[in-house]
Amino acid sequence: METYKDHIIQSPDINAERLETLRTMFPDWFTQEGKLDINEVKKAVNPDGVDETERYEFRWFGKSKAKRNAFMPTRATLHYDEERSVNPDTTENVIIEGDNLEVLKILTPSYRNKIKVIYIDPPYNADALTAYNDNYSESRAHYWEEASITEDGVLIDSLSVPEGRKHSVWMSDIYARLLKARDLLAEDGVILISINDKEVAHLKKICEEVFMPENFIAQFVWITDGNFDNQAKIKSCHEYVLLYAKDASKFDYPDLVDPNVGDGSKLNNQFIRNTIVKNGPKNPIQTLTLRAGFPAEVENMVFKAQSNHWPHHEADIVIENYKVKNDVEITSGWAARAQLDQFMSEDNNWEPVKDTKNQDTRFILTNAGGIDCIKDRGIKSHVISVLQNLGGTQTATSELESLGIYGFRYPKPTQLLEYILKLNNNKDSIILDFYAGTGTTGHAVTNLNLRDGGTRKYILVQFPVAISHENKAAINRGFKKISDITIARNKAVAEKVKSDFDGRIPTPEDQQQLDQLGFKVFTLTKSSFPRTDFAPDSEKSEEENLALFHKYVAEKEQQLSMGFDDEELITEILISRGFMLTYKFEHKPTFTENTVYLASDGIKETYICVDNTLADSTVNYFMQNTDTKFICIERALDSTKKFNLKNRMQDKFFAF
Repeated sequence: METYKDHIIQSPDINAERLETLRTMFPDWFTQEGKLDINEVKKAVNPDGVDETERYEFRWFGKSKAKRNAFMPTRATLHYDEERSVNPDTTENVIIEGDNLEVLKILTPSYRNKIKVIYIDPPYNADALTAYNDNYSESRAHYWEEASITEDGVLIDSLSVPEGRKHSVWMSDIYARLLKARDLLAEDGVILISINDKEVAHLKKICEEVFMPENFIAQFVWITDGNFDNQAKIKSCHEYVLLYAKDASKFDYPDLVDPNVGDGSKLNNQFIRNTIVKNGPKNPIQTLTLRAGFPAEVENMVFKAQSNHWPHHEADIVIENYKVKNDVEITSGWAARAQLDQFMSEDNNWEPVKDTKNQDTRFILTNAGGIDCIKDRGIKSHVISVLQNLGGTQTATSELESLGIYGFRYPKPTQLLEYILKLNNNKDSIILDFYAGTGTTGHAVTNLNLRDGGTRKYILVQFPVAISHENKAAINRGFKKISDITIARNKAVAEKVKSDFDGRIPTPEDQQQLDQLGFKVFTLTKSSFPRTDFAPDSEKSEEENLALFHKYVAEKEQQLSMGFDDEELITEILISRGFMLTYKFEHKPTFTENTVYLASDGIKETYICVDNTLADSTVNYFMQNTDTKFICIERALDSTKKFNLKNRMQDKFFAF
């Protein structure tokens, strides 16, 4: 917004800059008018010390609690499930089974500002509520019981609330999760959300609060190919996809053409390039010959050179290696013949002149301040807000059934997902879906990579919701919960792709695609470390509570290795230290007295040992190799070893 400060000379307004930094980092602290809400700041410091008051803003019952839940640390962790993983040694895809809010919290240290695209298809109706419980300090059995979940971890009942509060609960669920999701988005990242008429108004207000109104990009209308209730008086055959950027100024509009463009459509006519001479007199249409060798800023393409003036004439301009291939007769309604001939005869110093002012899509020949060449002068992105011819639920159901999955009425078609995911131009990006459902996003990502050679990775998160007893088709095939479908579908996709390669020798590009098929499976669970159950004494000082904590850890974690294997402990430690879930680790046999692994996620790297005792030889190695990083269990060290390692390795050593 423009102010008088934009037009006067003055020193920088440091306070305004600080406020803008806060607004960028913590948009939920600000009102919709852009003012800092000091009560929201106080809630972050001491939520119990703030008196709730009513004021003009978008509020609902449970909003404050939802925000507290969003920013409350989690005591949960993830355990790697090797048995259900597919091709885990080379893939960088991940499927996580568990409460998506807790998972988003766990992902934050590792994936903050790294996710380029988030797509979610949340429950559309207020009856489809998420069971949420943030008390991971309790025993596993009690946690599942409190969340109305069976001992096998399958959700069997949703929250029961009065009808008047169902929208409030729905909004609280979405609000908390979007607050956490924003932290994960890259600065040039985007989020796409499918929604219907019932909740779109609420969702848009929530998104404006979380992502800020200026970062709204589009509200797409998806035509669902005739999928509507025949009993309804007004047939609804559309849904919406909201698109927000983390920072709209950094949104890279895609080189993408909408599939709805037909030969006779108005949008398609914008692609007819008129060959013109810039700044020439407006004389009647003229014809000239575009000589072979004329330079172009495009490569290996064929374009129409067309005039709307009579007599109508068009010809193909064939471009090869940035030059016109053959002589071609073209027309123009904007230049005199003499100027055209002069222009064409000046065949030296063909220097492209960039034109950023005009954004129409035409090829230009210009002699204004220098010879230009044939080029596309416009934004190549031609995306319209109505999405049609992208499949519907019937198409999506057929896709599932072809993979052996039956009984689901409203999945999203991969064609729709493939199209909207391409709104992100990056072919090597991480795509997150934390309402994964039947796993369409993973399927679409695989299809895109196969089509354009991309290396996109997906992270899918799905709550273990029990499949309805009415869905006998799925239950009869052994599926118990929705997350089973998420995993089974993407496993079937990987197997189908591999079968398509049978009988032929893969090229290096083919092998890359084969290697990235599959996924690692993780499950949400209580921490393996009893220290997460520690509760400080509010009547004691920080120093006293620290001493109590160390005593608690020493007593409770002596038998830590009982009931847990190395991989569970290593997974939790690496995640807590900010490693991405694509980490790999290998045993290093050079350490003869301890089991030491080298772990890496491609960015971070560390040696790690979870033995109960650390041998002198192992300690000496890291004392002498201080250029490496090393993590071990704190109880494996006596005070001398711990002091020496910390003193020599500094921040490259960490005792957990």
